[in-house]
Amino acid sequence: MRYPSIVHHGAVTGVTGSCHQLQMDDEHALLIDCGLFQGAETSPEGRANAGNLAIDFSLDGIRALVATHVHIDHVGRIPYLLAAGFKGPILCSEPSAKLLPIVLEDAFKLGFSRDQKQVERYLKLIEQRIVALPYKQWFSLINTPQLNVRIRLQRAGHILGSAYVEVDLHYPETGEKKRIVFSGDLGAPHAPILPAPKAPYKADILVIESTYGDRLHEDRRSRRARLEKVLEHALSNQGTVLIPAFSIGRTQELLYELEDIIHRRALKESAKAQSSASKPGTSKAATLDWTNLPIILDSPLASRFTAVYRELDHFWDAEARALLAKGRNPLAFRNLLTVDSHQAHLAMVNRLAQTAQPAIVIAGNGMCSSGRIVNYLKAMLGDARHNLLFVGYQAEGTPGRLIQRFGPKGGFMEMDGQRYAIRAQVHTIGGYSAHADQNGLIGFVTRMRRWPSEVRIVHGERTVKKRFARTLVQALAKQGHFVAVVIAE
Repeated sequence: MRYPSIVHHGAVTGVTGSCHQLQMDDEHALLIDCGLFQGAETSPEGRANAGNLAIDFSLDGIRALVATHVHIDHVGRIPYLLAAGFKGPILCSEPSAKLLPIVLEDAFKLGFSRDQKQVERYLKLIEQRIVALPYKQWFSLINTPQLNVRIRLQRAGHILGSAYVEVDLHYPETGEKKRIVFSGDLGAPHAPILPAPKAPYKADILVIESTYGDRLHEDRRSRRARLEKVLEHALSNQGTVLIPAFSIGRTQELLYELEDIIHRRALKESAKAQSSASKPGTSKAATLDWTNLPIILDSPLASRFTAVYRELDHFWDAEARALLAKGRNPLAFRNLLTVDSHQAHLAMVNRLAQTAQPAIVIAGNGMCSSGRIVNYLKAMLGDARHNLLFVGYQAEGTPGRLIQRFGPKGGFMEMDGQRYAIRAQVHTIGGYSAHADQNGLIGFVTRMRRWPSEVRIVHGERTVKKRFARTLVQALAKQGHFVAVVIAE
C-alpha cells in the first residue's frame, strides 16, 4: 500500500459521524474526530445511528486523536473509543480543551452512567488524555528514522475552539514530504464573535466538508434584518418564538445578534418616546416593548458553554471585543434569563403556553430530536400564536427536518407515539448556519498559495457533494488548475 492513505469511518453518507483515519505508514495512524451519527444517517457499513455507537474499526497503530471541535457529531463517540481500548492522547485547541470535558460529561451521562463517582473517574481520564495545542504552533507527534509527523491547528471560525488540521509527514528514508489538511467544519466568513477562517498556505491532499456546498448564505445584514422581521411579526401575535439551537456555537451567535437587535430597538423606542413627549397630543401606538422582552435560554448545557465563551473572550473577533470595551456584554445582557432545573423548565413551558406574553426561547437540541425543545413543541406546536424558527441545519430523518417539510403544509408531527398538529408558523433562516457556504468552501481551496493535487469531499449529503464537486472543478479549471476531486465514499 502507498502511504499516506485515508479511510473514512463517518461523514461520508451525510453530515454527521465525522471520523477520518490517516494511515501514515504500516505502524502509525492518526484519527481526526470521532463523532456520533444523527438522524437517519448511517455509517459507511450501512448501519443506522441507533446501533452505531461501538467502534467498528481496528485501533491498531492509531497514535492520537485530533478533535477539530466539540460538536457531538465530531466527538460524541470518544467514550466508546476509550472503551474500545484507545490509549493515545486527544489533541485539540486550547478553547476546545475547556469545552470538551463538558460535552463528554453530558455524553457519558446519557450513554453510560449518571453515577457521580463513575462520571468523576471518567472525566479525570479525559482530562489526563487531553493535550491542548495553541493555534499556529507545530506539535511534534512522531519522530522515528522512518517517519516524522508534526501537527498544527488553525482557526476554523465554526465555533469557539474549532480548528482545521495541518499534518506534515516526512519520510526520511525516501525524502518524501506531504502535507494533508483536514478542514473539520469551516465557519461562515461574517459570523459574529469569531474571526473568519484563513486558507492554508498549502496542501498536497485536502479533506474538506461540504455541508452547504450547493448554496449561498444571505449576507449578515440581510439575515439579521430577516431575523428581526420574523421576531417582530411573531411577537406581535402575543406568542412565543421557539428557536431550536445547538448548545454550543449557534446559541452564542443568536444571543449576540439578539442583544444587538434589542439594543438598537430600545434606542429607537427611547428616541420616539422623547419625540412624542415634546409634541403634545401625539397618539401613542401600541408597540412591542423590546427593552423588557425576555430572551429565555432553556438549556443548562448551553448556559455552561456560554459561560466558557465569556471566560475566553480573548478568542473573540475585534467587533465583539469592541462591544465589551463599550460596556456591553452580548452574552450576559439584562433581558437574558436562564432556566436550570427541570422543574423550572416545565413551569416555563406551562407559563408561556397559557399566557399571552411575548418571549423568545432558545432550547436544545438543534434538530428537535431530544432535549427541552421537545416539551415546548408538544405544548405549543398546535397553537397558531406561536412560531418555530430554524436557524441551523436539519439532518435527514430528524424531527426538525420533518417539521420544516410538513409544517408549512399544515401537517403533523408524532412525538412519543402521539400526533401533534403543526399550526404554529414555521420559519427558516439558513444564513445563520455556522458552516461556510459554497463560496466560502471554494475560497478555502483557491486562496491557497500552493494548491492540492487531490481534494476529498466529505461531510455532506450525496447530491450536495456532487454539486459542490462540479462547482469546485469548474472554479479550479478557470484558473488553469486541474485537481483530482474525489467524493469520499
